[in-house]
Amino acid sequence: MPPAKKRPRAYDHLRTRTAVLAQYAHVRDAVAALTPQQLARPTRLGDWTVRDLVAHIALGLGSVSRDLALPEPPGPKPATTLLEWPPAVAAVVRDPGASAPAADHPDLLALYGEVEAAFLADVPASGTGDRLLPTRVGSMRLTDYLVTRTVELVVHTDDLNEALGLEIPYDRQALAACTRLLADTLADRAPGGSVEVRVPPFAVVQCIGGPKHTRGTPPNVVETSPLTWIRLATGRTEWARALEEAEVSASGERADLAALLPLLR
Repeated sequence: MPPAKKRPRAYDHLRTRTAVLAQYAHVRDAVAALTPQQLARPTRLGDWTVRDLVAHIALGLGSVSRDLALPEPPGPKPATTLLEWPPAVAAVVRDPGASAPAADHPDLLALYGEVEAAFLADVPASGTGDRLLPTRVGSMRLTDYLVTRTVELVVHTDDLNEALGLEIPYDRQALAACTRLLADTLADRAPGGSVEVRVPPFAVVQCIGGPKHTRGTPPNVVETSPLTWIRLATGRTEWARALEEAEVSASGERADLAALLPLLR
């Protein structure tokens, strides 16, 4: 009999909205200080420059207002749940064939201001976040879609930091939501209870079929930091490299996640 599915994690609408705005503000403030030379630098995302990446981040948040402007899909249930989003769209892993987004947005600071103003006007601080959005992977609850924006923002903040040698900060709640969604995605993709994956202080999940652990120290444990986990889950770093550089610890014969990563291809 296959392992029973666990109840999906719930996210608070107001806290998630606040986290999205906070992380976006961190990026916006960093962008305001970038020089033309920095904007022209390459990134680890194929042929995109920093300017392209910066524009993509703003447009990613702008998709919330864009989708809210469309008619609400018939309900009451969304077509795509939060755990179905990662396999449905590699939103944080750029399509190599996509056009450079900066070409149509030469004034980046104006773009950031417009996107933020629209978000504040369109996404209320009150309410349950149950409104359905017609996203490109099917209708989603507003709050769930905001959780996916934390993934976009956190992952691309890391991309910017790597490209420029900066230390753009991570909002704690945004980092937590991103970490938890990617950890829950692993548990959903490889259900079971033989391996415990720990990403302190934000997430602990059990995955992979086999003998289930119930008491004491688990025989198969993987532990790493939030940023390392996010890089593993999105293909920014490889499992073997993270092990070699002691960025992740893995004990037990089943504690090998190489075949399951990255989660977002």
